[in-house]
Amino acid sequence: MNTMTEDQARCSQFPYRQRDHLEYPELTMFQMIERAAKAGPDEPAYEFYGKKTSYREFLGDIERAARAFTAAGIVRDDAVTICMPNTPQAIVCFYALSRIGAVANMVHPQSALNEITFYLNFSKSKCILTLDMFCEKVTQALNGADHPVTVLVARMQDELPVHMAAAYTLLKGRQFLRFPCTENSVLWTKFLKKGTPDVALPESVFDPRHTAVILYSGGTSGTPKGICLSDRNFNACAMQAKEAIGVPLAKGYTMLSCMPVFHGFGLGINIHTVLIHGAKCVLMPMFTTKTYADMLIKKRPNFIAGVPTIFEALLHMPQLENADLSCLKGVFCGGDSLTPELKKKLDKFLTDHGARIQIRQGYGLTECVTASCLTPRDESREGSIGVPFPDTTYAIVRPGTDVPVPCGQEGEIILKGPSVMIGYLDNPEETKKTLRVLSDGDTWLYTGDLGIMDEDGYVYFRQRIKRMIVTNGYNVYPGQLENVIDSCPEVAYSCVIGVKDPHRMQRVKAFVVLKDGVDRSEESKEKIRQSILEEMKLHIAAYALPREFEFRDELPRTLVGKVAYRLLEEEEDKSAGEGSVKAS
Repeated sequence: MNTMTEDQARCSQFPYRQRDHLEYPELTMFQMIERAAKAGPDEPAYEFYGKKTSYREFLGDIERAARAFTAAGIVRDDAVTICMPNTPQAIVCFYALSRIGAVANMVHPQSALNEITFYLNFSKSKCILTLDMFCEKVTQALNGADHPVTVLVARMQDELPVHMAAAYTLLKGRQFLRFPCTENSVLWTKFLKKGTPDVALPESVFDPRHTAVILYSGGTSGTPKGICLSDRNFNACAMQAKEAIGVPLAKGYTMLSCMPVFHGFGLGINIHTVLIHGAKCVLMPMFTTKTYADMLIKKRPNFIAGVPTIFEALLHMPQLENADLSCLKGVFCGGDSLTPELKKKLDKFLTDHGARIQIRQGYGLTECVTASCLTPRDESREGSIGVPFPDTTYAIVRPGTDVPVPCGQEGEIILKGPSVMIGYLDNPEETKKTLRVLSDGDTWLYTGDLGIMDEDGYVYFRQRIKRMIVTNGYNVYPGQLENVIDSCPEVAYSCVIGVKDPHRMQRVKAFVVLKDGVDRSEESKEKIRQSILEEMKLHIAAYALPREFEFRDELPRTLVGKVAYRLLEEEEDKSAGEGSVKAS
């Protein structure tokens, strides 16, 4: 980097609590699981609705699935899409692909039909694993696939305890029994029968530049970016996270794993970090406040991790009014900023319920798997996202440059460390913008986020440089939505923003300007709104759809003629503030 003053160097190099360097074994993710299984074969690896699976059984399931994929012709570097919630089939499939060196392409099961088509084509996936309840949409998505794709159909009841499996099949599962229903689809259980012991598995090969996982981040231009992550990235993140947590994470300890497996936070922290250290995951395929409260009381986990909306919900769960939460050793928040007010409420909530801990905020990006910074166990500074993980260095620079700024001055957060991605799939231009080799010879990740660092090395997130909405912990990219809205024949142009929301942190709102001559009656606007939504459902995941539409004759512009979306955000913030004053 450029020559730094002593003050700048102090801010950029983190004198605060320098941790020992960690040694990262040259092992694949599967081999890390294998090592944990050998250390505690009879310990539970995961639990699913009360049904426990030991590490020995888990390893056997992984090997069988790996043989089935091998028998089906899947080889190293082939991509397989996992379009699943947190179920045993999802994690078995994930580590089976690691076992044979294939690529796990992780996709949200609530993705829109055309999104699934895009993910399959972009990754060149040869198979897709999905639950029967999503099979109809996935089957339709194959109509746009540019190559043959085999659909592997999993059923919830196959992994439930016997009494629950029967009830589930009768009440809900029976409506999906018609799947699989095409020549290129097969039940997961039937597929696994191909994994006979006589199928020879390839040697597990570690390569720090091999893409093991693809996760997705929406592009500001509307096209999702595939983030290529290696075994080393995931293993390093998991080992760093354990060190940063600073309390035991080993056999006998439990994580309530409700963050989704297709999300870096869910896969990297809730699953991989737990499993490679021999602890247990309690898998939650779907989140509801009632289920979450019941699981906290019944399972008494030692660790929970989630987004602010989940923790906000904790405060209002009647089941937890008199609950004993002394079992909790760590509560971690990520996915969006935790406001000082909410943190104070949550810390008091934990204390009042017997937990001798504070909620700890993390920060990171999918481009470095997930978290790379965490507030210390027994300390916090208001508004801070904490200090970096071991072997991860943060610096604050003038946006887009390599010029460091002094302590306390706002700039772009950049970081380097062993969890930083390989790059974006088939997108060298974006990769070059985001990963930059600076004068120290190291590759730095430019986050696109503004922040501050104090003299003690604490980092403070301020805002995103690029447009992005975070709702319920999921990233929503306005450009993707605007592209669909603007394609509607009645629309001249549009602007999508995030509006503050007490439950979702932000909700999605669309401003729409109609073309000249289009009927502007309320009845006509409602028909256009419905038409836009119907079109959006083909391209946009349900969680990202606008909750509100506002039709205007024109929208404010910047000096260069672009829609001034920040002015619209300010209008909404002011309107919300006036509303709260009136309400009080």
